[in-house]
Amino acid sequence: MTSSFEFPAYPAPRLTDAERDRALMLLREGAAQGRLSHDTFLRRMELALVARRSEDLAVLTADLAPAEGNWSQRLFGWVGRMSAVSVGIRRAWQAEKLAPLMLPQPGTGVLCIGRDPGNTLRLTHETVSRQHAELSLRDGQWVLRDLGSTNGTTVNGRRLTGSAVVRDGDQVGFGRVSFRLVAP
Repeated sequence: MTSSFEFPAYPAPRLTDAERDRALMLLREGAAQGRLSHDTFLRRMELALVARRSEDLAVLTADLAPAEGNWSQRLFGWVGRMSAVSVGIRRAWQAEKLAPLMLPQPGTGVLCIGRDPGNTLRLTHETVSRQHAELSLRDGQWVLRDLGSTNGTTVNGRRLTGSAVVRDGDQVGFGRVSFRLVAP
């Protein structure tokens, strides 16, 4: 059984990048405005990336395309794009201000991070748990593991559940204390 958004396989002229970009932009704006559920957004994005004809893209965006002359939808789209720019600038500005956290030399063991005085890296901020996280070298890669902290550990702005490989230049956060990792 196929849904109304699945396309038959047949040779067709390739879509232009501009057509595909316009459809992807409409889908992103629709999701940002709450007009698409997360699952619908993901499914339509996948289908837009494999669509072969303009008509296929039109089906995916028919309920999202702004009506001609509808200035409020165009205004909201413009404000959304400007907002995305300001968020990107804020992240870039913040990234440059982060204090560096030097990755330990290989062979130094596990770097224990937390508020407890027994940690290798003691952070006394109130949002840092007593035993917050640990950083270790495994198979030549640095691995950061959250130890069940209350306020979470983040890597490049995403909350860490379990462990993740980290590299030179990554942003790491422990509660509300953030650093940029620097190789020795």
